[in-house]
Amino acid sequence: LVFDALKNQRIMLDQKLTISERAWRMQGSRMFIEPGWQVPVEDLIKGMIVQSGNDATVALAEGVGGSVEQFVDMMNQQAQSLGMAGTSYRNPEGMPAEGHMTTAYDLMRLATRLRLDFPEYVHYYSIKRYRYPGTPKANDMNRNLLLFRDPTVDGFKTGHTNAAGYCLVATAERPIAG
Repeated sequence: LVFDALKNQRIMLDQKLTISERAWRMQGSRMFIEPGWQVPVEDLIKGMIVQSGNDATVALAEGVGGSVEQFVDMMNQQAQSLGMAGTSYRNPEGMPAEGHMTTAYDLMRLATRLRLDFPEYVHYYSIKRYRYPGTPKANDMNRNLLLFRDPTVDGFKTGHTNAAGYCLVATAERPIAG
């Protein structure tokens, strides 16, 4: 949804979004942005992907959807249109919530569509390190360790909750043998 908003010029990479109290209060992994800060969309994307920043994710959801609730509605509509039958979103950041679920198949489907539909933006998933001013130095590394171990790996996204455990959707560009 964020990449679609960029592609259709509803938001711009250099556009600054105001960080809300709701975004700042997010639990779990964070970018460590403060309420009232004006943060460029591009930095929020990097914070969301590289740092798994739930605060950045909520800021983007508010910026694109107008509210978190409206963005979640948009997420569910998009999932349905992509044929993600095993997916039901309750929040943008992926924290456990009643009825919030997806499948490995649906995540593969989403990653594939992101690569096909938004090739100009998928490079964000391969960024190994990113640090925004105010972010602790220890929080600058992409949690997808395959990016550091295999030069053919070019992304995608990690996640962790106590309910789901450690999760990874990874992509790689490899020559076809034979």
